[in-house]
Amino acid sequence: MGQVLERNRRMRRKIVKIDHDKCNGCGLCVSACAERALQLVDGKAMLVSESYCDGLGACLPGCPVGAITIEERDARAFDAEAVEEHTGAAAVHAAVGSPHGHGCPGAAVRTMARREPPARTTEAREVSQLTQWPVQLMLVPPGAAFLAGADILVCADCVPFALADFHSRYLGGRAVLVGCPKFDDLALYREKLKEIIAAAEPRSLTVVRMEVPCCGGIARAVVEARDAASLDLPVTVATVGINGEVLSSESA
Repeated sequence: MGQVLERNRRMRRKIVKIDHDKCNGCGLCVSACAERALQLVDGKAMLVSESYCDGLGACLPGCPVGAITIEERDARAFDAEAVEEHTGAAAVHAAVGSPHGHGCPGAAVRTMARREPPARTTEAREVSQLTQWPVQLMLVPPGAAFLAGADILVCADCVPFALADFHSRYLGGRAVLVGCPKFDDLALYREKLKEIIAAAEPRSLTVVRMEVPCCGGIARAVVEARDAASLDLPVTVATVGINGEVLSSESA
């Protein structure tokens, strides 16, 4: 009974605070926390338990958008014994590839069975559907002629490696902008995309992202840029699984 009361004891101390409006779901803070006090929930960093957080702020330098701060408030006392139990269980989950592990799901190591491609009936090779250069979002000028009135595809840079028919399914007939929402600055993405959308007045906007939570940032950046440009245009967001299937396609 005394141990339960001790674990539930509250005190005024330093503890992390997460601004969920700023959080882009990159998961870097999750990886930085040795106590595994943080995890991604619905694409946002969350404090799992007050008693797991030591308040030292090792997660702060890892946040690229400044969404984490340290505040002083009433909270459960830090419980080293509970952390030891918690991190041990989390390590087991990670070792068996649990989708609920506390690291960034996008960084989980896994191996997929190789699938043999169908035999070709002719010697003809597939033809690239790329009709522009450059393709990297931050290198494409907003006034590029190939963007004007175009069907624009905004693509997370892992997608073409996972999706075997990327060229024929999505790239053909579209101008493409490629980026990585995990490692790049989403604020710069939003501003650049707003400039592109305002200047190009595209016919359509399509986003293709990976299924991992941190990849959701690229879809949010496109939607927010569209809204900032005051353009009444639906955004189609397709989500690709790491095994190469298109898991969903919906309007935003």
